[in-house]
Amino acid sequence: MRFVIVGGGRVGKRTARVLEAEGHGVTIIERRTERVDALRKDGFDVIQGDGSLESDLLGVDIAGVDAVAGLTGDLTVNLITCMIASAHDCRTVLRVDTDKYEYVVRKYGSDIDEVIYPERLGAIAAKNALLGGNIRAIADIAQEIQLVEFTVREVSPIEGYSLAELELPANAQLLGFGKADEPVSLPQADASMQPGDRLVVIADFDVLGDVRKLIVGDDAHADGTVTAL
Repeated sequence: MRFVIVGGGRVGKRTARVLEAEGHGVTIIERRTERVDALRKDGFDVIQGDGSLESDLLGVDIAGVDAVAGLTGDLTVNLITCMIASAHDCRTVLRVDTDKYEYVVRKYGSDIDEVIYPERLGAIAAKNALLGGNIRAIADIAQEIQLVEFTVREVSPIEGYSLAELELPANAQLLGFGKADEPVSLPQADASMQPGDRLVVIADFDVLGDVRKLIVGDDAHADGTVTAL
């Protein structure tokens, strides 16, 4: 597949590297001369230009690409990039760096296929490092909702019980379950919870602490409730 990434900064460069490692073709559009030179030295296919200018974006023949991503640190540039690409039937990905514009983007950006929040992903990585091995944040679904994977321990209150007997708080729901040596799949009511098993839960931040205590136990590593960073 072929992709165009507008913005050769930290996010754009890492995304391009991952795509190329998987065998895809990637062209980066970057307006800063020093970044263009650095990207070329690293072996990337890069064109100096501005993705918010129609002439520069059409110059890479976006009609023949599978998707275009606006990954600069400028929301305006990213929005215009996606608007132009959408008009040419490309899948579009928009980078937003602040929750301030989340409501507006979701309400009025109906033509954009995917909206990503890289800074949230960075916060999730930091959170996982702080929480330790028994609790792993997977994604921030919204400002107050998170998807988290918990690992059952020998001292867990639910150890030995079945999923049918699991009673989560009202604002939490079990989405997936995996035995210690198996991948996570849809939960089966008769499955028993043993040390090393993993439960994927979606929950409001307000009840994540209660979920953690129930599944992991009170004396889990990085004791305290799970909070948003």
